[in-house]
Amino acid sequence: MINLIAGTSVDFLTESSAFRTIYIASGIWQDAGWGIIIYMATLSNIDTSLYEAAKVDGASLFQRILHIDIPGLRSIMVLNLIMSMGGLMNVAFEKVWLLQTDLNKAASDVISVYVYQMGIENAKYSYSTAVGLFNTAINIILLVLVNKAAGKISDETSFI
Repeated sequence: MINLIAGTSVDFLTESSAFRTIYIASGIWQDAGWGIIIYMATLSNIDTSLYEAAKVDGASLFQRILHIDIPGLRSIMVLNLIMSMGGLMNVAFEKVWLLQTDLNKAASDVISVYVYQMGIENAKYSYSTAVGLFNTAINIILLVLVNKAAGKISDETSFI
């Protein structure tokens, strides 16, 4: 589609510099629908009398968003942050594996693909298990740190 709009014929999947952009853009496109559902459901639970009172008091749209919507969304934002950090080190293996070519391999190597290649393709089972375990340990540490930080931001002390 980009080639049609720009009038070019660049193969973006073979460009090493374009891999991160493609991966991030496809992740946003993939998760946008679910995010909209979650945030719209949370916004629908906010009492409408708060908006009416804010309008009567002369609050602008920005002030209503800042003082009604954002505090109403804070708990789900914190929960989404914790869930996102839980999967930070576990990059989607399938998407990277399918988008990876020999030409973009320098930019598309991630830990999950490396563990697969070492364990399944090279039969280094103990080494790939150790790398996967180290990845999990780092992920748990990040998750605990974000949960502690989220407890300070949110009214709840902990989600775990």
